[in-house]
Amino acid sequence: ERFLEILKIEPEVKEMENAIELRNVRGDIEFRNVTFSYDNNKYVLSNINLKIPAGKTVAIVGPSGAGKTTLCHLIPRFYDIQNGEILIDGRDIRDYTIRSLRKNIGLVQQDVFLFTGTIKDNIMYGKLDATFPEIVEAAKKAHAHEFIMSFPDGYDTYIGERGVKLSGGQKQRISIARVFLKDPPILILDEATSSLDTQTELLIQEAIKELTKGRTTLIIAHRLSTIKNADEIIVITERGIEERGTHEELLLLNGIYANLYRAQFKDFVIDERID
Repeated sequence: ERFLEILKIEPEVKEMENAIELRNVRGDIEFRNVTFSYDNNKYVLSNINLKIPAGKTVAIVGPSGAGKTTLCHLIPRFYDIQNGEILIDGRDIRDYTIRSLRKNIGLVQQDVFLFTGTIKDNIMYGKLDATFPEIVEAAKKAHAHEFIMSFPDGYDTYIGERGVKLSGGQKQRISIARVFLKDPPILILDEATSSLDTQTELLIQEAIKELTKGRTTLIIAHRLSTIKNADEIIVITERGIEERGTHEELLLLNGIYANLYRAQFKDFVIDERID
């Protein structure tokens, strides 16, 4: 549904006549006084200022409806902002062609979009001219190769309406394989909220850890255990950015993040000590 929504919205995002190609991306991202509303009525984001240095991992945390996903979806221009500017490598993203902008951004969404076709075709969606060895390598990095090869037809296994039904964890790994294949300098990761078995969870976390290396990464975090090692954690509420800092700094601050963290982990104190 979200994918179809985006397709409907895209024509409203206009490309400048003299738009340039986004090339040789370092990955510095900056929000300058960014204000956004879906209907020009109630602002979802208001006067947001945020700098994300190239290669760093920033986690966005906050209550549902605070604008975490919206903030991240503004970077590939799924929507255009009302005020302010968003820059990549010091230049307004509206100066770039939409195609070249999105080519440099990898998106792993919690609602994985897979189309009817083979597993190979679905991974190739990340890079349409990829060779088969490149596809296999991407699948291995995403910890997907093993389960793919467990099917009789391997990478030619048909998925979709009449094909093999993949589990949530398998779909996630196909999605991650796509991004490994695309190899973008900027990564947006919307964490899956659905619960996975522990083994699958560990495999996905391992794949994501590898995927984020050397990339500017934004994580829309739902489970705080996965973001403790982020370079910076941003706490966003209806009032905007309320807190920012590392995991340790925010726990010491004893504010919103510390309360969210304690609420999520009150049943897992023993696990925390083991860490």
